[in-house]
Amino acid sequence: MKKTNNRYADFKSGFVAIAGAPNVGKSTLLNRMIGEKISITSKKPQTTRNRIIGIVHRPSSQIVFIDTPGVHRAKGPLNIRIVDVALSALADVDLILVVLDVTNPDPESEKLLIKRLGKQKRPVILVLNKIDLIKKPELLIIIDKWIKAYPFEAVIPVSAKHGTQMEDLIKAMERILPNGPPFFPEDAVTDMPERFIAAEMVREKVFRLTGEEVPYSIAVTIDSFSEDAKGSLVKIYATIHVERDSQKGIIIGKSGSKLKKIGEEARREIQRMVGAKVFLKLFVRVQKNWSKDTKALRRFGY
Repeated sequence: MKKTNNRYADFKSGFVAIAGAPNVGKSTLLNRMIGEKISITSKKPQTTRNRIIGIVHRPSSQIVFIDTPGVHRAKGPLNIRIVDVALSALADVDLILVVLDVTNPDPESEKLLIKRLGKQKRPVILVLNKIDLIKKPELLIIIDKWIKAYPFEAVIPVSAKHGTQMEDLIKAMERILPNGPPFFPEDAVTDMPERFIAAEMVREKVFRLTGEEVPYSIAVTIDSFSEDAKGSLVKIYATIHVERDSQKGIIIGKSGSKLKKIGEEARREIQRMVGAKVFLKLFVRVQKNWSKDTKALRRFGY
């Protein structure tokens, strides 16, 4: 999409990876900057498994975000693949945002991430999230610690939940990104297909509504995604994959009540995304130990 005229002479554009330990608020930060829900969130770590691209449009810039899964010391095929996705994204961008939760340090994951950053030779901005939950003297101590730990381009304290200092963060990114034309049209907020985001929204509701009862070894596949000729009704058939019969029972719930609730909440969010009425039918299937099966991981997109 390169252009030779002077329209974009002072325009900034580039790719930014959002990296950090699990559950520090990376997806919440991405959704806040974009202004729309693109990446799913929950209090369970490892909610994000795939790279999600979200796009922020500004009068003088376009920032394309890659939301990576949480960086941690992985065990098992699924988690190893998740971390590989996160770390490989760092090599392909113009700028890296490292997000830390100031209320819940994770020294092991932070050490792993800092070690990897040293090999990337990319500019890095440190984002200290959840500052609404600590006092200023504590925050100043944390800032001082990280300024000494790594040569960050900037250290920006924020609250992704409340939108605090989002403008400062975006301006800091704009200063670093290279000059160039936009990569995407002005109305684009992601390059992910709607059926992928729909599957993610269902998965988020499973996480949120089952609490700690169901572990992270669930996947959601879209079996059918179609709309009528007028575009006024979207029909979606989706399957929630679990590893054990007991997990299937928890997700379905008594007389199907839990699965109904998951479907209702996911349908409302998907309707907002597609701008039409949605018929959503969910199924639950047991596939023993799929998170340890290489073929199953590939089929489910990991």
